[in-house]
Amino acid sequence: MGTFTDTRIYGGQSMAVRRAERRAKFIEAGLTVFSGKGYAGSSVADICAEAGLARSQFYAEFRSREDLLLGLYDVIQDDSQAAVVTALEREDADAEKSLLTAAAMAALVRSVGDDPRRARIVFVEMIGVSSRVETHRANRRALWAEFIAATIAERSDGGFTPPGGYALATAAFLGALTELVHTWSSSDPRPPIDDLIAVITAVLNALVRQPAE
Repeated sequence: MGTFTDTRIYGGQSMAVRRAERRAKFIEAGLTVFSGKGYAGSSVADICAEAGLARSQFYAEFRSREDLLLGLYDVIQDDSQAAVVTALEREDADAEKSLLTAAAMAALVRSVGDDPRRARIVFVEMIGVSSRVETHRANRRALWAEFIAATIAERSDGGFTPPGGYALATAAFLGALTELVHTWSSSDPRPPIDDLIAVITAVLNALVRQPAE
């Protein structure tokens, strides 16, 4: 049997478009409420009030606040990876590795740091919510590790492998990134974002630097 698609038109818009817009409003509301009140201190009523939508409309899109949190997290992660890909595509493929890592890290950090709400969701509010959320975070970290390893391998000469192999190198990098952005996001006042970019770029450069002969 084929998949049914609701093509009815309401107010000049298809049901699919209206649902996508409604979901986007809830995602934006979750970003504001979870980063402001904290995930633990928020409610579905808070989300609906921020979105200007009804409780029934919330449950038409999400089963729970946790589902909204995961959906929001995935949007941020997808945007971050897209930002890194775009930044690398702008660079010459033959550019020095240090220039490539600087461009990639600037894109990655700014994708969350230019809107501190995003940094707080990914690196503060997602931590310790539930075993399901921790599993989801671990799965996304694994995808990032694969992406980082593939990107480094693609742009390295001579089949470069970092000391300890990619599994340890990417684990070290992602651990450092998580702790750095968590500290930055929780600081008041926050250090300049350029300082955060400089530190994480130095970490990645150290991990992917070709050892001297």
